Amino acid sequence: QVQLVESGGGYVHPGGSRRLSCAASIRVFSFVVMAWYRQAPGKQREWVASITSSGSTTYADSVKGRFTISRDNAKNTVYLEMNSLKPEDTAVYYCNKIPTMAYWGQGTQVTVSS
Repeated sequence: QVQLVESGGGYVHPGGSRRLSCAASIRVFSFVVMAWYRQAPGKQREWVASITSSGSTTYADSVKGRFTISRDNAKNTVYLEMNSLKPEDTAVYYCNKIPTMAYWGQGTQVTVSS
């Protein structure tokens, strides 16, 4: 059974950092492209970053240079290191693969506020 469990969210001041984790029970996890997405209040879910099985990464322009996606295939886990956080980064963050599955986890809330 597929399961995605995101964690690590919380409140952070502007300029602060946060590290998100996603434990994924996906068959052949090490072979799939994994990604982070986010959904801000009143907005559609958007792609944030992705990482291939070999570790190549791609980022949305809005987070490039501030966020780092990584993965640990031995733990079936993908991470998102977020630095220099801005209020506009406030959102619920989700992980999924590419192409996305119909199933989504519960996400983890990140709130950036002074």
